Amino acid sequence: MPYRLLIGLGAGFISAIVFASATTGPLVMRLVLFLLTPLALFLVGLGLGPLSAAIAGITGIGLILLTGNGAATLVFAASQAIPVLVLVYLASLHRQTGETTEWYPVGRLVIAAALIAGVSSTLTLYLLGGDIETMRAMLRQQLQLLVTNELPKIPDAPSLTPQDIDEATDFVLNALPYASAISSMASLLFNMWLAGRITLASGRLARPWPDIPAMSYPPGSPLLLVVAIAASFLTGLVGRLASTFAGSLYLAYVLLGLAVVHYVTRGQSWRPFALWALYAGLFLINTVASLAVALLGLTESIWPLRRKRTPPRSPPGSE
Repeated sequence: MPYRLLIGLGAGFISAIVFASATTGPLVMRLVLFLLTPLALFLVGLGLGPLSAAIAGITGIGLILLTGNGAATLVFAASQAIPVLVLVYLASLHRQTGETTEWYPVGRLVIAAALIAGVSSTLTLYLLGGDIETMRAMLRQQLQLLVTNELPKIPDAPSLTPQDIDEATDFVLNALPYASAISSMASLLFNMWLAGRITLASGRLARPWPDIPAMSYPPGSPLLLVVAIAASFLTGLVGRLASTFAGSLYLAYVLLGLAVVHYVTRGQSWRPFALWALYAGLFLINTVASLAVALLGLTESIWPLRRKRTPPRSPPGSE
């Protein structure tokens, strides 16, 4: 127990320092640091169990609370400590069926991450203000600070008029719920995957590496996506909040579409070229390509494509 306690305290300290560092310095560096904030929490959680993740999370929350910044403490708890603890706990769930151990399915972990990202992004929006006009005022203030402090550091940066800032504020206000949920979910899943690979290599991962391309979602997941997208068209704060879940669930189906492609191309000589072309398309024409991949994932949920063939399974940890 002392060993787990010390490791948990250390992981919480590291995560809190990374989170605090993400508030200063160049914009790109801040984004990278914020992306990697949950890595230490996932490492200790997947390597030593949910209790160690809870110790790390509480330590991080306590350290940030000592700075006197209540808003930052809430953001860390809602976007890092609690989501990591929930995902680590779910990943550790298993049951014995005869001589077989069944672990919590990876597809359900992805949907859980989507819902968690929606909730944490909703709480973040509430921190910006309880109504649309308050959010707009807060966002405009942040954009003004960005234009004043960061834009002059960029060579040949254009000058923005107050009207330009107002237009940018309206655009960000509409895009923020989607972007916030997608970035939060992507950060959680990327760090969980990276921590899983590291603990697998070290021999500390408690569960066997899952066959990610074979993952599937719970039966009601397509309905959740449809309801969230429909609600996102509502006006006012309700529509903005529904947009967070629409964004995270949309990413979930992009990931399922990618899983389908990885699965059906196994054993094919042209597989590397197909995967490179797919990811290049996602990078270059993100919106159109991601929509096509998400539709493939949605189609898989209704008319399973992977049942038509049983390609050889890749070695554990290779995908």
